Amino acid sequence: MTPEQFMSRAIAIAAGNAASGAGGPFGAIVVCRGEIVAEGVNLVTSTNDPTAHAEVVAIRRACAARVSFQLHDCELYTSCEPCPMCLGAIYWARPAAIYYAGTHRDAAAAGFDDSFIYQQTRMAPGERAIPMKRLLAEAGEEPFRSWLENQARVPY
Repeated sequence: MTPEQFMSRAIAIAAGNAASGAGGPFGAIVVCRGEIVAEGVNLVTSTNDPTAHAEVVAIRRACAARVSFQLHDCELYTSCEPCPMCLGAIYWARPAAIYYAGTHRDAAAAGFDDSFIYQQTRMAPGERAIPMKRLLAEAGEEPFRSWLENQARVPY
């Protein structure tokens, strides 16, 4: 399949999901070495899971299928430019490339405006709309010390 055919598939599953009412108008596929290994659609409302965006669902399924938490030799095709949460998940998964069709402006026009989240991430924690307060700062360092001391850790 060509990149355009993979993208057409991502767009088709997004449109089908929107038409079915199962979730939002977003679809994503993970392709490894020219083969689709996983697909995902937005399942936020049908699963009551605010993290069940199409890209996250596809990444979870691809990682499970490949028994790996990284997708170095894979590409992600998504029907729309990823939101901040999905972009973070994508970077953690480390695919070789990301392809998208719609833009964040297209999503905003349909009621999915993530510009507020981008604005919030640039603010100091105490200034955000949902206040963030640091507690037990010194104790919070202990898990990191334990991680660094663990010779069997799997870096990621």
